[in-house]
Amino acid sequence: MLRIVSSLTLALLASTAHAQARMDDTPSGQPVPRFVSLKFDASHGRTGPSMAHPIAWVYRRAGVPMEVIAETENWRRVRDPQGEITWMHRSILSGRRAAMTQEETILRARAEADAPIEAVAEAGVILELDRCRTGWCRAEAGGYRGWVSTDGLWGIYPEERSAEDQAGRDGSPALSASLTRDTALR
Repeated sequence: MLRIVSSLTLALLASTAHAQARMDDTPSGQPVPRFVSLKFDASHGRTGPSMAHPIAWVYRRAGVPMEVIAETENWRRVRDPQGEITWMHRSILSGRRAAMTQEETILRARAEADAPIEAVAEAGVILELDRCRTGWCRAEAGGYRGWVSTDGLWGIYPEERSAEDQAGRDGSPALSASLTRDTALR
């Protein structure tokens, strides 16, 4: 038994050391990959890490979640919800967590599949995330707050996802107020 505990402790320490090394190796001191969001309604994604590089994408919606996959001192290489990769200046990115619905998503009163429904978010809605735990996130959008299953969201870490699909989508047509979406991501 002691040997198993020691092995688990060593594995945990090695994992923690690896995560710390990844954070110490980045100019920002933040882990890579990580999720951030856009600060402004007009943000440029460039083909490389400087203003001299051409603009590849213009994002026209504040709050869009982005995944930082590499960084320099002033630039972040990011992946957007559609999988496009560009470079963005660090000044246009916020550390505020957000997620984007990939399908109709139900906001519930509690982090339970059978909890009362607060609202229904259509695909493409940006949810501001308050906190997450395995399988559920506390989120807000359009004045509505609730818990959402992490399945069907983009901008969620693997450890925040549920082990299997949460059954929380009961198919009822008239549940609550639908949140509108702005499809102009780019």
